[in-house]
Amino acid sequence: MEAQTQLDVTAVANPATVKYVTGEAAIGMHTERLPFTVRIAKCEEDLAKAVSIRHQAYARHLPAVAATLDRPEALDRVADSVVVLAESKLDGTPLGTMRIQKNCSRNLVLEDSVDLPAWLKGRSMIEITRFGIAEGRMGRLVKTVLVKAGFQFCLLNDIEWIVIAARSPLDTLWEKLLFQDVFPGFGFIPMRHAGNIPHRVLAFDVPNAYETWTKARHPLLDFMCKTHHPDLRLVERDEAAWAAVARLPEVYRDSGLNPLAVMP
Repeated sequence: MEAQTQLDVTAVANPATVKYVTGEAAIGMHTERLPFTVRIAKCEEDLAKAVSIRHQAYARHLPAVAATLDRPEALDRVADSVVVLAESKLDGTPLGTMRIQKNCSRNLVLEDSVDLPAWLKGRSMIEITRFGIAEGRMGRLVKTVLVKAGFQFCLLNDIEWIVIAARSPLDTLWEKLLFQDVFPGFGFIPMRHAGNIPHRVLAFDVPNAYETWTKARHPLLDFMCKTHHPDLRLVERDEAAWAAVARLPEVYRDSGLNPLAVMP
């Protein structure tokens, strides 16, 4: 099929008329297959896999906290939250997980401990929590793809900001992605909802991600925005997903953050 260099929004909204949303040769895109899949947990078996990784990850660094994480939490099952699961293609082994909570009908969990500043009030936000990666050689790649999944989720759900409460040294993961301090000069703040463990609160303006990373010549720009990962499967190819894609700014419709850009 010949590459498309222009995007017709009306065509994007109709999956029957579009196979490729963008032309890789025209804008330097490429497709990369992964040795694992990333998707939203849909059943109790999926959730059990996510919980097992979550428990293992916390046990390595915070065993007291891990002791409370050997079963699903109430927030795993509320309407505004999804649990994301990375699984090996070889045998289905869980490799990583995170939970994404939207602030549609309730405050973010971190708001139990801090009062967010005025510039975040009234904004659509998500908080990423319970981020855990299995030990092994693929850990770094799994971590990066989960982060990409978070940005993809935001764009498909009209979310403006990602807000993170991260303990040391996990805060450096988000800092390297150019997240900004929500409370500059305060450093790590004890979080009442997390056993008073000090966390750094960071945020990122999602709609301006492409511009931010481009200006900074960020080393992950190509991975995030110029590489399609068909194994990152947060959405079904249904009418709702195509409608969400049609609402994306053009720079994201023509990017690796559009999960429908390449049909396998």
